[in-house]
Amino acid sequence: MPVYDDSNIFAKILRGEIPNTTVYEDDQVLAFEDVAPQAPVHVMVIPKGKYASMSEFIENASDAEVLALNRAILKVVDAKGLRDSGYRTLVNNGDHGGQEVPHLHIHVCGGKPLGPLLVK
Repeated sequence: MPVYDDSNIFAKILRGEIPNTTVYEDDQVLAFEDVAPQAPVHVMVIPKGKYASMSEFIENASDAEVLALNRAILKVVDAKGLRDSGYRTLVNNGDHGGQEVPHLHIHVCGGKPLGPLLVK
């Protein structure tokens, strides 16, 4: 599993060192437009706490943080008008899961039919 690294890009965004286009923010969560979108709508939802992975977040986050992250996803879905047409949430966790940044991040994608999750 990844180890948290304070120099990761999402930590820099949270510190204001790298600009972002915010979609939603509260005390626990930041959601912003992906800089390399893979769908017409592609938003990253991240906890403000230092969690390297979903596994670490589930094991160590407070109930308030878990609830805030999940509610933020629905705030993004509604802000982007995806509730009726549908959307996909995706978390890459660890090396085999394809995680590239050691800060938990949830992709919220939609705006078109997204097809199968994995190519067969």
